[in-house]
Amino acid sequence: MGAQPYWYFTRYEPDVEAALDKLRRREFEAGRYNPVMPFIEFPIDPVAESPGAQHLSIQHARDAADMDGTRSILDIESVGNDVEIGVAAPLDDEALEELYETTKPTRRMIESNMDFFERIDRGQAIYIVVYKDGKPDQLFFAGYSFD
Repeated sequence: MGAQPYWYFTRYEPDVEAALDKLRRREFEAGRYNPVMPFIEFPIDPVAESPGAQHLSIQHARDAADMDGTRSILDIESVGNDVEIGVAAPLDDEALEELYETTKPTRRMIESNMDFFERIDRGQAIYIVVYKDGKPDQLFFAGYSFD
């Protein structure tokens, strides 16, 4: 099986690490991760019915998923400047310009062009600040599973 893409929109916060932590907590509590839900369909409706967490912690869930990973944002532990395993890095201005012809893409732009997946590998993730009316409105996280 090849790596599976995943993506999420979440409320904008200037502290991207805090936003990532809240998103990870939300998805863990919902039980939207492997092995509870081995295959998750994206995009996710955050208010849709879900099985709930089946592990004591995010780390326990990651351990249970083993080498497959959780196939979700739970595989991303932190935010950093460079794309690497387990780290969400910002998509740089050059890539944003190339993909969206702006450094301030809207949600609609991102949903209609997800070619950024070509820039990341298994276990890696990116994030993008999403704009509405010229102001930051959401954060978008996207990555690839390990398996």
